Amino acid sequence: MDKKFKRIGVLTSGGDSPGMNAAVRAVARTAMHYGMECIGIRRGWQGLINSDFIILNNDAVRHILGRGGTILYTARSEEFMTEKGREKAVGTCRMLGLDGVVAIGGDGTFRGALELSRLGVPVMGIPATIDNDIGCSNYTIGFDSACNTAIDCIDKLRDTMQSHERCSVVEVMGRHAGFLALYVGLAVGATSVLIPEKEVNFEEDVVARIQNSRLSGQTHFMVVVAEGAGSAIDIGHRIHEALGLDPRVTVLGHIQRGGAPTGRDRETATRMGYHAVRAFAEGRSGSVICTQEGAIKEIPIEEALAMKKNLPMIRYEIMEAISAPGVFK
Repeated sequence: MDKKFKRIGVLTSGGDSPGMNAAVRAVARTAMHYGMECIGIRRGWQGLINSDFIILNNDAVRHILGRGGTILYTARSEEFMTEKGREKAVGTCRMLGLDGVVAIGGDGTFRGALELSRLGVPVMGIPATIDNDIGCSNYTIGFDSACNTAIDCIDKLRDTMQSHERCSVVEVMGRHAGFLALYVGLAVGATSVLIPEKEVNFEEDVVARIQNSRLSGQTHFMVVVAEGAGSAIDIGHRIHEALGLDPRVTVLGHIQRGGAPTGRDRETATRMGYHAVRAFAEGRSGSVICTQEGAIKEIPIEEALAMKKNLPMIRYEIMEAISAPGVFK
C-alpha cells in the first residue's frame, strides 16, 4: 500500500476494559510522532455513524494513562450491522478526512473493522477485553487488571469467611471463557472453580471438594464460578441442600471492569497502540495487533477472527491437585 496516512481515527467498542485509555493515548502520541493528526471517535461504531468525535491532541490525552474506563466512551451499534449504517460510517470517514481507523475492543469490534475495511477504509485492531478470549492473541488488554480486582475482592471476602467459618460462592465474569475464573481461582486458593469449558459435575466438582477440604481441616470454603458455568445463586442453594451449609453468594459483576489498569495492562496497551500506528505509517493495515510468546505480531483480521483459544487445562489440574486434596487417597 502506497497510501500516506495524514489523519487517523481511534475508537473503543464493546465492553470496556482497564487499559483502553492507555491504548488511546499511545495511538494519539504515536500519530503525533509520525506527523499524523488523530481524531477520537466517541461511542464506538455508532459514533462513527453519527460523526461524534473529539480532537486528540497532546492535552486531550494527558494524564489518562492510569485512568480506568475509556475517555472515548463505548457502545454497541445495531445500526452499524446494517449496510446503510456502514455506508454512513464510511461517509463520516470521508468527511473527517480519516485515512485509517484503529479499533480497540474484542471480536465484535474486529468484525466491524473487517466490514469497514471491505468498504475501502484501512483499519487496525487492538484486542481489549477482560475475558482474555481473543483467539489470535495470548493476552488482551484489561485481563490482568480484572484479575487483580477480583482477587482483591475475594481476599477481603475470605477474611470474613474465615472469621465466621462459612462457605463463599463468588461469581466472576466469563460468559463463554473461563480464563478469568481459573486464574483468579488459582490465585486465591479456591476450593472449587467452575468454568464453561468443563461440564460441571456438582457432586465431584463442588460437594466432594468441600467435603475433602473439611476433612483436611478447613472450616471455610471458596467456590469461584464463571458466569457461563452457572448461576452463583443456584450453586449456593445446591450447596445448602447437599451439605447443610449456609453459603454467602457474591456476584462481582461490572466492578471487574473498573479501576486503574495494572502496570502490565498499561505497558501492553502502550506497545499495542504504538505498533498499530506504526503499521499505518509503514503502509500496512487490515490486521489485529497481537501478543504471541511475548512478541508483538500483526495477524490479518479474517485470519484473527478464525483463530480459537483453548483454556490451558493444566491450570485446572493444578487447582484440583492442590486446592482441595483428597485426604484418603
